[in-house]
Amino acid sequence: EVSYSEKIYNLHDDMATSVAGITSDANVLINELRLIAQRYLLTYQEPMPCEQVVSTLCDVKQAYTQFGGKRPFGVSLLYMGWDKEHGYQLYQSDPSGNYSGWKATCIGNNSAAAVSMLKQEYKEDEITLADAKKLAIRVLSKTLDMTKLTSEKVEIAVLKRTDEKTNISILENGEVTELIKEFEAKEEENKKSW
Repeated sequence: EVSYSEKIYNLHDDMATSVAGITSDANVLINELRLIAQRYLLTYQEPMPCEQVVSTLCDVKQAYTQFGGKRPFGVSLLYMGWDKEHGYQLYQSDPSGNYSGWKATCIGNNSAAAVSMLKQEYKEDEITLADAKKLAIRVLSKTLDMTKLTSEKVEIAVLKRTDEKTNISILENGEVTELIKEFEAKEEENKKSW
């Protein structure tokens, strides 16, 4: 269950998205995404495949870059989802309407540095959920423009499948704080060993 979040939105039972950019544009696109998914569910009586949701919205975003009198949506989206065809999926789309699938990626300020770190440190076959959370904190701490990482500035969502049901949850502030403390303790330990 996705609780309240400023940047993470539940689209349907098997899919959520996070946003970076102009919040009002994001709200318009989130509403459109939810309508796209619900129309498909109503028509076909099954959830829309993840890539089809992303592709359909990107067609809308691309149209706004092509026709006069409209400005493009100033928002990038990161979609996480599960469907019966391809399992777990992660997609990123930019304001131009281009999208791509990833194993691990990032959007927003300093995303190039974050993606570079993920390319070096993410090992698909070796990573557990606990390790992925730690990696997320490490990447955010190295790339966010702030002196100290706090749970008020970080939101982490987790998508899991249990008993043939997709669960999307946002980590509580306490759990994020624990992850940050664990990371900082490890960093201190590494500094002392130098």
